[in-house]
Amino acid sequence: MYGRISTLAFVGIEARPVQVEVRVSPGQHVFAIVGLPDKAVAESRERVRNALHAIGLGLPWTHITVNLAPADLPKEGSHFDLPIALALMVAMEAISPEAVEGFAAIGELALDGAIRATPGALPAAIGANAMGKGLICAAGSGPEAAWAAADMDIVSAPHLLSLVNHFKGLQTLRRPEPNLAHDDHPLPDLIDVRGQETARRALEVAAAGGHNILMIGPPGSGKSMLAARLPSILPPLDPQEMLEVSMVHSLAGELMGGRLRIERPFRAPHHSASMAALVGGGTRPRPGEVSLAHLGVLFLDELPEFSPQALDSLRQPLETGETVIARANHRIAYPSRIQLVAAMNPCRCGGGPGQACKRGPRCAADYQARISGPLLDRIDLQIEVPAVTAADLVLPAPAEGSAAVRARVSAARDRQRQRFDRHGAAGTRTNAQASGRVLEEIARPEPDGIALLRQAAEALQLSARGFHRTLRVARTLADLDGAETVARIHVAEALSYRREAMGQRKAA
Repeated sequence: MYGRISTLAFVGIEARPVQVEVRVSPGQHVFAIVGLPDKAVAESRERVRNALHAIGLGLPWTHITVNLAPADLPKEGSHFDLPIALALMVAMEAISPEAVEGFAAIGELALDGAIRATPGALPAAIGANAMGKGLICAAGSGPEAAWAAADMDIVSAPHLLSLVNHFKGLQTLRRPEPNLAHDDHPLPDLIDVRGQETARRALEVAAAGGHNILMIGPPGSGKSMLAARLPSILPPLDPQEMLEVSMVHSLAGELMGGRLRIERPFRAPHHSASMAALVGGGTRPRPGEVSLAHLGVLFLDELPEFSPQALDSLRQPLETGETVIARANHRIAYPSRIQLVAAMNPCRCGGGPGQACKRGPRCAADYQARISGPLLDRIDLQIEVPAVTAADLVLPAPAEGSAAVRARVSAARDRQRQRFDRHGAAGTRTNAQASGRVLEEIARPEPDGIALLRQAAEALQLSARGFHRTLRVARTLADLDGAETVARIHVAEALSYRREAMGQRKAA
């Protein structure tokens, strides 16, 4: 007796097809699973055995072999329970092979036969659709899987018995509807910020061009407050971006109830986070914070307090928009196109108003030296956030909130997208992502701007990367002004956002 059904194995965010083959043959009673299964897959034997017994279908006292092909691809996770059970039922002639021929299946089985949701339903559904098949999954995974394609067959069942009745025509399981997350709590608004006009302007520039930003200031100056309000001025995710973000969150098991979010992610790991927590990895590789912040914001508060190794591991994701985790037997890539927002004190003592550092300039030099020059070079905007005085706090609230700033940011990003389409770079979304070739075409300053940039590059000792990042910021400033060309004033403002931190590095 032989049964077969398709399922999927995850390699990064890619779902690779796997065939689950079951043969029931005479011989000594054995239930063997082969094909490089991990511990969770090997334990499927007991979950499948008890789930089938719960619906009145006992396993025969014979030799049962389950093969997961291709045999050289590692299989990880509990989502192999359901396809193994269905292939067994086909081999035992409990359901017909034609009923499951056009489907792939994922799901974990409870001992009473209930089907539990597993991480990765969205990439699994997209992978099954690419194979030309439908998807069988848990009822809790249905709203998430339904986003893969409107015309795709999706069967989401709460229990193994309801799934059998559906295939026998005794019960009809309706196709699940896609679901969006509705956040009842509004995002923090910029209208709460008193003073800090320079920082507000820098935050708007960073949002418009997708630039990385570093804020340096004493405790209580509002650095964390400003960073928390950046998502409120970013445009919402478009449908394509929403799927990209949700695929990563689905693999991490962070889509509650299968609901996709339209707001950009905001991740703020603690400074004690390890390198694996930031960029992903582990014995069973999982996406890290930098991948979970894909197309959103990664906020690193108290930047020098992170370990130097963890911070330097962010260099590749910041440059390429991708995190690569290499192991001896496989290589996994996660998308990591993030906007880095970092905050730090001038020195370990804090440097607040009226507080003198006991160690003098040496304290600031040692503290700032914990951040490597190559990492600083990847940060486009480096600004000082001065302490807020009591006079600032008693001022009236700003007349402009996040809604007005978001409108300008969205308009600037629309100009960028249209420009990139005209120059054959349709995959580029923001100026921060522009390649060198495209940047030379779209961000070449006017002659007086070129002269200023040449002088500043020599004075500030800008690297080639720093030079191009200054051009990107200048192009964003021109977009906010609605200008077609980059003027001298745009170059001057872009340089001002690098001068402060560059001066501190020289002093260090």
